[in-house]
Amino acid sequence: MHRTPPHLGTLVLLTALPVLTLNMFLPSLPAMTVALGTDEAGLALAVSGYMIFSAVLQLVIGPVSDRIGRRPVALAALLLYAGASLGAALAQSAGVFIAFRLAQAAIVAGTVMSAAIIRDLYPPSEAAGRMGAVSASMALAPMLGPTIGGILDTYIGWRAVFGLYAALGGAGLLIAFLDLGETKQAGGRKLRLADYGALLAAPRYWAFALCQAFSLGAFFVFVSGVPFVAHALWDLSPAWIGAGIGSITGGYMLGSAVTARMAPRLGIHRLIVAGRVIPSVALSLALILFLMGAASPYLMFGATIFVGIGNGLTVANANTGALSVRPDLAGTAASLGGALAVALGALLSWLTLAALAVSASPVVLLGILLGAVLVSLAAGLVAVRLDRAAL
Repeated sequence: MHRTPPHLGTLVLLTALPVLTLNMFLPSLPAMTVALGTDEAGLALAVSGYMIFSAVLQLVIGPVSDRIGRRPVALAALLLYAGASLGAALAQSAGVFIAFRLAQAAIVAGTVMSAAIIRDLYPPSEAAGRMGAVSASMALAPMLGPTIGGILDTYIGWRAVFGLYAALGGAGLLIAFLDLGETKQAGGRKLRLADYGALLAAPRYWAFALCQAFSLGAFFVFVSGVPFVAHALWDLSPAWIGAGIGSITGGYMLGSAVTARMAPRLGIHRLIVAGRVIPSVALSLALILFLMGAASPYLMFGATIFVGIGNGLTVANANTGALSVRPDLAGTAASLGGALAVALGALLSWLTLAALAVSASPVVLLGILLGAVLVSLAAGLVAVRLDRAAL
C-alpha cells in the first residue's frame, strides 16, 4: 500500500476537504459569536486569517513533499487537521478557537498533494483529464457545504460542524494510510529557495499560473459581489442568492467533465483557449445588454454559468501546464500556484466589495468579472504560445 498509486476517490476526498473546511461553517458564524463571547470582528480571522495562513502553508508544503514525498506530507496534514478540528469543536474562547482554526489550514495539503500526485503519475494531457475528473467529482463540495453546515447548526449546534470536520479528517487519514502510496520518485531534492526562483524566472510558468489564478479570481469576484448586487437591485432572498451562486459551480462541474473526457484527445492548449473565450463572449454580451437597460437576475446568472464552464475547461489544464514546466518541482509548482490564486482571489474580492460599496450595480460586477477573464485569456494565449515553442 505504500507504493500503490491512490484511487481517484482518495484524491477527490483530499481536494474536497479544503473546500468544505473553508465554507461549511459559515452559516454558524452568528451562533459562534454568541457562544464564544465575541463579535464578528473577533472571528474575522476564522475566514480571512485561514485563507492567508493557507496561502503561506502552501509555499512550504509543496517543497517539503518534493523532498520527502507526497505520502508523509498528506498523512501528517490529515492528522494535524483532525486534531485541530476536534480542538476547535471543544474550544471555549475565541482565542483558543482561532488558534485551532488556523491549524486546520494544514488540510490545504490535500489540494497541493492531489495535483502533484496526478502530475507524478501521468503525462500532461492525461494529467489534465485526471485533474478535470477530480474537479468534476468534488465540485458539489462548495454547493453542499454551507447547506450541510446550516442543517447541523440548526438541529445540533455549531460544534457539530467542527465535529464533522474531525470525523472527516480521521476518515481521510485512515483512507490515505491504506490507499495513498508514494508517487514521488526516490531521491528527493534538498529544500532550496532557488527552486522557487527557477519557477519564477520561467515566463511559461508565470503565464500558466496567472491564467489559472485570474480564472479562479473571477469566481472569487462573483461569490463575494453577487449577494450585494442581487439584494440591492432585485431584493432576492438568501435562498435565491444561494441558488444563483450555485450557477457558477454547476457550470464548473460541466466544464470539468468535458476536460476529463476531452483533454487526452484535444490536449491542454485548445481547452485553455476555449475556456477563456467562452466566458469572455458571454460576459461581454451580458454587459452590453445591461448597459442597454436589461435588468434581469436570469441574465446575470445565465452569463456566469459560462464563467463556471470556462473555469472547468481552463483551471485543470492551466494547472497541468504550470506543473509541467519543471516536473521535478511539481509539488513546489503546485504550492506556488495555489498561494498565488488564494492571494489574488483575496485581493480581487476586496476590490469588488470596495467598488460595489460605491455602486452595487450589475454593470460594475460584470465589468470586474470581464476584466479578470480577459486578463486570464491574455495569460492563456501567452502560455500556449510559449508552451508550443518549448515542445
